[in-house]
Amino acid sequence: MNERFAAGREFLLRQGRLLEQRLFATCFEGAPGNGVVDVLRGYANDDGGFGHGLEPDKRCPASLPIDVEVALQTMAAAQTVDPPLVRGACEYLAKVAADMGCGAAVPLAFPVIEAYPRAAHWTEWTYQPGLNPTAGIVGLLYRLRVNHPWIPAAAGYCWEQLDKADLPTDAHALNEVLVFLEHTPERERASSVAAKVRESLLDASWFRLDPDDTSYGLSPLSVAPFADSLWRGLFADDVIQAHLDRMERDQQADGGWPIAWEPPSQASLLEWRGIVTLQSMRTLVSFGRLDPEH
Repeated sequence: MNERFAAGREFLLRQGRLLEQRLFATCFEGAPGNGVVDVLRGYANDDGGFGHGLEPDKRCPASLPIDVEVALQTMAAAQTVDPPLVRGACEYLAKVAADMGCGAAVPLAFPVIEAYPRAAHWTEWTYQPGLNPTAGIVGLLYRLRVNHPWIPAAAGYCWEQLDKADLPTDAHALNEVLVFLEHTPERERASSVAAKVRESLLDASWFRLDPDDTSYGLSPLSVAPFADSLWRGLFADDVIQAHLDRMERDQQADGGWPIAWEPPSQASLLEWRGIVTLQSMRTLVSFGRLDPEH
């Protein structure tokens, strides 16, 4: 096994959550995806949503749309879907949207997080329904081939927002839009919007085109994390390669990758490092920068 790959694997086994350990085994060791789903069930609530710090920057047990999104991202990475879990999640999202009264849009979180430890950036702005996370969630549900009445309603909200003259100015929201555009069945419409999104992305807050910028933000590899990513063509190849160089350099002596923000606890820090380590390994393997075999 490649020494750097082995070091990343060892970091996950030593410091990572069970979820990332099971997902690693599915992505690289041929383990079935049902092991990942078994772990996700531990984060599910009776209302159909997910919570319990599945996204580790807030330690809130209540269901939150951001945690639903992470659950869907995890199932997509494991190339599996559990119909009862996903159906319950869609019912939860539909109820949230109805309660918010903003069409089919959902927010990232709710004020309930304020009763629990959380990162400093998890504040009031996360309580507003919007394309972040609605667009990303709908895109993931399309990717997982899920059918539910909330999905076309939420897609309608997304198109309504994208048809407006001004797109979001935050890279996180634009990245959510790109997930939606990648998986929507309306391919011609998606292609026409994608160019506009790229133009907005380059000037968006929290986007880091410079690979030497060490501050927090999304990079081209956040948008196109795999060699076959649909949006790889939004960036010149030398830009992609420079960010891959940076990602390789960022592996730490303990085998894991660092994070560029302050989580609410040491446990959160290790959980996030496990998440980022696994994602970095998947990206580097996809682009041929890391070989699991040699």
